[in-house]
Amino acid sequence: MGLTKQYLRYTSTALFGVVASQKGNIVYVSLRGEKGRYVAVPACEHVFIWDTRTGDKVLALQGRKKEVTALCPSPDNLHLAVGYEDGSISIFSLVSGEENITFNGHKATVTSLRYDDLGGKLASGSKDTDVIVWDVINESGLYRLKGHKDAITQLLFFKEKNILISSGKDTLVKWWDLDTQHCFKTLVGHRSEVWGLALVSQDSLLFTGSSDSELRCWNISFSQEDQDPSEPLYKRSKESAERMKDLTEEDKTVDNDEILEQDILSCSKVGSIMREGRDRVVSLATDQTKRILACHGTDSTLEIFYVLSKEEIDKKIEKKMKKARKKAKQASKLEEEQLDASIECGLQEKIQRLINIKASSKIKSFDLILSRKGELKATVMLQNNMIESYTLDPSVQTARVVQMSKISIGGHRSDVRTLAFSSDNIAVLSAAAESVKIWNRATLQCIRTMVCEYALCSLFVPGDRQVIVGTKTGKLQMFDLASGNILESIDAHDGALWSIVLSPDQCGFATGGADKCVKFWEFQLVKDENSIQNRLSVKQTRVLQLDEDVLCIRYSPSQKLLAVALLDCTVKIFYTDSLKFFLSLYGHKLPVLCMDISHDGTLIATGSADRNVKIWGLDFGDCHRSLFAHDDSVMYLQFVPKSHLFFTAGKDHKIKQWDADNFEHIQTLEGHHQEVWCLALSPNGDYLVSSSHDKSLRLWERTREPLILDEEREMERELEYEDNVAKENQPVIAGDAQGETGLAGRKNIETIKAAEQIMEAIELYKEETVKLEEHKAICRAAGKEVPLAVNPVLRAYDNISPSGYVLEVLKKVRSSELEEALLVLPFSYVFDLLVLFDQYLQLGSDVELLCRILLFLLRIHFGQITSNRLLVKVMENVKKTIISKVSEVRDMLGFNMAGLQFLKREIEAKDEVSFFADATAQFEEKKRKRKKKQKLILAMV
Repeated sequence: MGLTKQYLRYTSTALFGVVASQKGNIVYVSLRGEKGRYVAVPACEHVFIWDTRTGDKVLALQGRKKEVTALCPSPDNLHLAVGYEDGSISIFSLVSGEENITFNGHKATVTSLRYDDLGGKLASGSKDTDVIVWDVINESGLYRLKGHKDAITQLLFFKEKNILISSGKDTLVKWWDLDTQHCFKTLVGHRSEVWGLALVSQDSLLFTGSSDSELRCWNISFSQEDQDPSEPLYKRSKESAERMKDLTEEDKTVDNDEILEQDILSCSKVGSIMREGRDRVVSLATDQTKRILACHGTDSTLEIFYVLSKEEIDKKIEKKMKKARKKAKQASKLEEEQLDASIECGLQEKIQRLINIKASSKIKSFDLILSRKGELKATVMLQNNMIESYTLDPSVQTARVVQMSKISIGGHRSDVRTLAFSSDNIAVLSAAAESVKIWNRATLQCIRTMVCEYALCSLFVPGDRQVIVGTKTGKLQMFDLASGNILESIDAHDGALWSIVLSPDQCGFATGGADKCVKFWEFQLVKDENSIQNRLSVKQTRVLQLDEDVLCIRYSPSQKLLAVALLDCTVKIFYTDSLKFFLSLYGHKLPVLCMDISHDGTLIATGSADRNVKIWGLDFGDCHRSLFAHDDSVMYLQFVPKSHLFFTAGKDHKIKQWDADNFEHIQTLEGHHQEVWCLALSPNGDYLVSSSHDKSLRLWERTREPLILDEEREMERELEYEDNVAKENQPVIAGDAQGETGLAGRKNIETIKAAEQIMEAIELYKEETVKLEEHKAICRAAGKEVPLAVNPVLRAYDNISPSGYVLEVLKKVRSSELEEALLVLPFSYVFDLLVLFDQYLQLGSDVELLCRILLFLLRIHFGQITSNRLLVKVMENVKKTIISKVSEVRDMLGFNMAGLQFLKREIEAKDEVSFFADATAQFEEKKRKRKKKQKLILAMV
């Protein structure tokens, strides 16, 4: 061991107990060619894909440390875009389950994701008020759209136009022209946050949901679609022509954009639909056909509306006209014409309320899909860690909702407030407000679920055949694990039963509650009325009455002492046999919520709501050290068996390990995204289970990897540095106006590393170039070839040339991080890069990558490049070369495209021939069988 004390690292091995997290949204995904069967849901930092028919988890997409906040499947159903709490976006392959692309651009939580119809662009909105459009194919950011003053709530791509619609908490709905990257229209008709958007009726109607019970409807029309595009904008309509009369020639060209905004697209409010819910709209969406519109509020009702097609509306108008004509038979022809012109279908008739789906709990998110059979499938993600699937037939007038499945067995409906390990380290008990579950630690499968009251504390009875749960109402409930039945329910305390502890001799246990007393119980066997055999029961033996509510109790390992934490912020220690007072530990400013005694009975550690942990000597009650442990209340504390190491859990989402001898912080276990309520260590100390407000249970395992404290502190400093880098302001690009658009990327530790690698590669190139020149001079002087020592880095790259090594480093930089890495690069290195580009382009290697880098460098360093005479000459040479090389690449792409289209036509032709050949063969086979049957009938006659 040496002089330095070594520790072993605990690492996260599994996440279980969570069906679906609350921050993200649920979406239908296509797996194995099946649509409408599988749903993807956020599960803390992962994404789980559930089979709604069987209720099984079929795939888990492993994510990062941060929580998933947004999901969006690609139009081809092969990929899933996932947005995270830290602003990053990952694109996973649904075929392999692996992460393919990563985008870093947002500084805050990603709130909305949306693919365009072709799947080539991905738009993302965030709490940082920005909208970023990403190029999925090129794996890079296109541009950042700025204009909203609060978090983005939803995004929509317009189908036939290159237009993006965004809504935000700033009450605005903005229309963005993606060709020019500017906002050309803003809807300001809302008085509060806009939470949802939906396009229906062939993108001619826009519905917006706000913080009231009204769904506002906006009519969208493009008035100048059929006019000649070569005609000046100010002549395209009478209104605009009248406006342009008083303008000069200069003003006419300036005012073109405004006229384009006002004349080409018009968006006017046509009415509203009243929801049954009185609270705000949480989400608003349509199915893939945009014929079904659904929304829900903060309650458990999903309201579904049916959008009539153009044919159905025409039929309705025709019926109305027939009725009106019958009434006006005696009217004149003129009145009949006026009557026909006045008959129209109102919004309430175009949008019909179909049905309401009542879920079993509050709805957090939903998704719709229309099956091939015409059935509408709706899957809802509930607040209580459940998923429910419903189906209905929208074509029937009185649609009937049928619940198809419910996924619930994989987790609790509420927060887990108590955990316990069995004596053999195999079974884990978790109890919440509605049930007790027993999990197999090895397989993480729920092997038993038992209904209970609101559980606050629990333990395994020696022998691991029964469990005891203490409830909020003061009851002790005993369950049999084999049958899953409740054996006994005892009214133990008059208030909440906060703590239960097994006695070291395993003959009984003690309980402490809000009725200001500690009660002692013993196990006993009693005769079972329903069986011949005896069953286990408990009986109360003694009571210790106190002045304050009891929050936590613990036995010393020798069972001589009992420690009791009270509501008055003190811990009192009593002799177990006589219940006489021994010591009082005071020093905490807020109540002690948790405590534990070490295996040798020398130390007691207490955790309080004042965020501190205090370590005391149990012999004299002296405080050895007070540690500032967490940023919020310390909720649970437990010693590792047979050691002076202990774990604490806090409301700051962290679990920490401490050394009670050296008073040092050893390790922080990060993974939970909400308050950590409790934890449990296995009897051998190899496993740790924790529960949190994020509905998840996490298993941590002690590895054989030694943990060095200095290295751990260094890692913490690196993480802190990365966080500080991410929070830095975006550098300003010279010549760029700080308006509605900006760079899509974001400076982070990866872009800084990429820039450092590029700089190191250029330095190596310069050094090797100098060495090569010196070597040539030596060879000339010696008159013979002298061997040259190859740089180890270049040798590792198969003796690549120094300039080729720079190109390899550039190619290894992620496409999404390339621009930010170049932005960090000092201008002195840009000079060398531009000189190298001339060589690369002449060789014709990686023309597309070089063009992208070259254009970006020109954009950000235009002034310095044009003022440098040497660089101007270099750029002239590059210009000559690049035009010819880009033409070659374009011709090659065109040739390949033509070839692919030819192959496509050939394959389609072959398929048609084979189809007709198969059909002919089947027809001939049927004909032959018919003749054979006729011959048999004639023979029988």
